[in-house]
Amino acid sequence: MVRRFSSSFTLFFSLTLMTNSSLFAYGETNHRTPSIKKQQELLHLLKQDCGSCHGMLLKGGLGPPLLVKDLENKPIELIINTILYGRPGTAMPPWQGLLSTQDATWLAQQLKTGVIE
Repeated sequence: MVRRFSSSFTLFFSLTLMTNSSLFAYGETNHRTPSIKKQQELLHLLKQDCGSCHGMLLKGGLGPPLLVKDLENKPIELIINTILYGRPGTAMPPWQGLLSTQDATWLAQQLKTGVIE
């Protein structure tokens, strides 16, 4: 009984810590904006790399659509985590090795505002 409680508590604590860490990381990076050159690189990546699965106009393809109306009810943290860690069991790869949390945050903000539409 104690061991089961301990395992459950450890799992709950770990998930809470991971969730809060992600939110904390988002809060820390939210105020930073990539340089203009980096923004151009990220927009190119969004159009070319993301567009190869989500459609060149982000209206969907292999991956789901990424239009404002499709993302409006999704928390920005979910979008950032999807960019960074991918979606296991789907074709969505993790971009964590190529993009920083700041990059993913900026991309998520652009998607939420419809920069490409």
